Amino acid sequence: MPVDILLTVVATSVIQSIFGVGVLLFGTPLLLLLGYDFVDALGVLLPVSIAISALQVLRHYEDIDIGFYKNVLTYSIPLVVLLLLVVTTINININISLVVAVVLIFVALENFSAAIEKTLQSIVKYEKIYLMAMGLIHGVSNLGGSLLTVMVYSKKYSKNKTRVTAAASYATFALCQLATLFVMGSEFTVSFADKVSFVQVAVVMFLLTEEMLYSGIDNAKYRKIFAAFLFASGILLMIKS
Repeated sequence: MPVDILLTVVATSVIQSIFGVGVLLFGTPLLLLLGYDFVDALGVLLPVSIAISALQVLRHYEDIDIGFYKNVLTYSIPLVVLLLLVVTTINININISLVVAVVLIFVALENFSAAIEKTLQSIVKYEKIYLMAMGLIHGVSNLGGSLLTVMVYSKKYSKNKTRVTAAASYATFALCQLATLFVMGSEFTVSFADKVSFVQVAVVMFLLTEEMLYSGIDNAKYRKIFAAFLFASGILLMIKS
């Protein structure tokens, strides 16, 4: 089992266990930096992400914002699949980390500026266009999860609704991407046995994080932590870019 991938899975699984996204958002650039290609990164991270998201959905499925989820299916998913097909067929790597990083930092500062809050609310009013842009970005870079967190954060849900709505959407992204790779007959260098082991590790990390961290966070504290998560995500992506 590659130790570098194992450490990446452990770290990103904790993040996704708390916020509903993270494995693809952080794991993809990390594995690319470690020398793995985009398809191999997807082959490892997609099953891990799906496993964690499935557990989160099972725990709080009644809190999913169904209307928002239907819009994700309609406006984001077709573009995720289409752009993934394009990227893997012509084997290109599009780097838009800096743009996404600026957006995340901007949103994280919402609570400190009335102007930023007003601007954010103006942007997310155009939800359908936003979700289409999110699908495009996720298809070419796997960074759509960051824009998903922005939209979910702007809705000011409770912590369970925030996480499970993000998790349901994120899981659907991952399932469609994985199905696309199988249909295309993509080849992976990481063994199937190792991938199964990574999923098992991710499930253990979720259970530990759920018991030791997530359950002790109230709604008010969760929103502040979520803002800090957005800010940290932006800084890390900016450094990476």
